[in-house]
This record gives sequence, structure tokens and C-alpha cells, in this order.
Amino acid sequence: MVDLTGAVWHKSTRSGGNGGDCVEVAGNLPGIVALRDSKDPAGAPLVFSHAEWVAFLDGVRAGEFDPGVR
Repeated sequence: MVDLTGAVWHKSTRSGGNGGDCVEVAGNLPGIVALRDSKDPAGAPLVFSHAEWVAFLDGVRAGEFDPGVR
């Protein structure tokens, strides 16, 4: 189990503040990036290495996860 006590959570800038589907990311922890559902902050977070997170963000920027794009 990863200790997230010192996590500083940041809500997605796309959340719009309307209480909709949002995620929060904590990137201030050594060696990991944590991701959680803002509607369930006590729920289990997803935890990634920094390299995994960068690869995910690169894929998002490249459109790898866009529907119908391969």
C-alpha cells in the first residue's frame, strides 16, 4: 500500500466546477503519480510511476485514446 498522506491533489482544469465527472491528480510524491475520483476521495486511487504517467500523457496528446483513431 502506497502512503498518500502528503499528496497534494489537483482537480482537472476541465472539471468546470459543476460537480460532474472529475479526476484529481497528485504529482508531488516521490517516484509516483496518484489519480483519484474527486467524487470519492476516500476511494482507492490509481498509482503510476512517473514514466507510466508521462507515457499516458504522451498518448493523450497524440490522440491514441480518441474514439475511432488508431
